[in-house]
Amino acid sequence: MKLKILVAALTGSFLLALAPVKAEGPDKLITILTAPEPQTQLMAMVLTMQSIQQEKSAQILLCGPAGDLALKDAPASATTGQAPKDMSPQGLMQKIMQAGGKVEVCAIYLPNKGAGPDALLDGITVAKPPAMAAAIMADNTRVMSF
Repeated sequence: MKLKILVAALTGSFLLALAPVKAEGPDKLITILTAPEPQTQLMAMVLTMQSIQQEKSAQILLCGPAGDLALKDAPASATTGQAPKDMSPQGLMQKIMQAGGKVEVCAIYLPNKGAGPDALLDGITVAKPPAMAAAIMADNTRVMSF
């Protein structure tokens, strides 16, 4: 009887050791995008979307030339599809938003553009520096910058 209990305990321990374990790591991705090149902008969106598809939360901060992605009247570089899937940086950014991602522009973007919040696509807001700094510094966050 003792041998059966011992075998059962060892078998159970062995099976638990083989069970898949969720990898520990950041639960949130913050993508800071400043690059003006459409290809770099699109790649930033591709990687951000991948994090959402891996059940992570995502937040995008657009600054400088990349802030133009947030505009209703965005330049062609933001809206022109690229190979291989004919997706534009702005188009994929909007899909990220539909999937639950949050998009913000830098607090200094609109004033230096000479525009107000009404120039932004629906759902995009102006970042508040204290909140953004706190989000960046959070323990469970990974920051990716382009």
